[in-house]
Amino acid sequence: MLVLALIVLVALSLAAVGMMRGVFGSNRVAGNLAAQQATVQAGDVGIARAIAWLEQQAAATAPLPAGAASNAKPDKLNSLYNSVTQGAMRYSATRTEPGAGQSWAAFWGTLQAAGLVNDIAADANGNQVSYVIQRLCGATGDPVAARCEASPSQASGQGNSVSNTAGIAALSQTYYRITVRVQGPRNATSFIQAVVAI
Repeated sequence: MLVLALIVLVALSLAAVGMMRGVFGSNRVAGNLAAQQATVQAGDVGIARAIAWLEQQAAATAPLPAGAASNAKPDKLNSLYNSVTQGAMRYSATRTEPGAGQSWAAFWGTLQAAGLVNDIAADANGNQVSYVIQRLCGATGDPVAARCEASPSQASGQGNSVSNTAGIAALSQTYYRITVRVQGPRNATSFIQAVVAI
């Protein structure tokens, strides 16, 4: 009878140890998921910062970038074409993609070497946010000549059946891709992308 009681005691002890390990593993997974979610939320800061920069540069009152022609268009983004100003402004007038079989994590080093990565100070949770802004164009230059991805230009509809005037042509907006990389605690790394029309 004593041997049977010892066997049951050992079996219960092993079950208790197994249950504790399962609980610890679940807590670790939940913690890692929370850290990953926090990095995604921190990425919103990078997207907001990039959009604010794009809107500032697109404004008619924006200062001309270094190296831009004195007769540049009011839209300063269209005067940031040459590679000298691209690096200084941390903006790319053309789209670049990771190579075949290359991940965004590996491609990020290429973007850093080109001087296109904008870093933001780490937040209170230890998330380091950095972002890249790329104009979705095949070449530098005027958006039409550079084959830029853009919203379609449409004429406004006519609201008066008596009038025979043509509608007002709407200007198209150029698309920009913002790629945000967040390096957080517990080696959580997230990449977030947004496409905006300016």
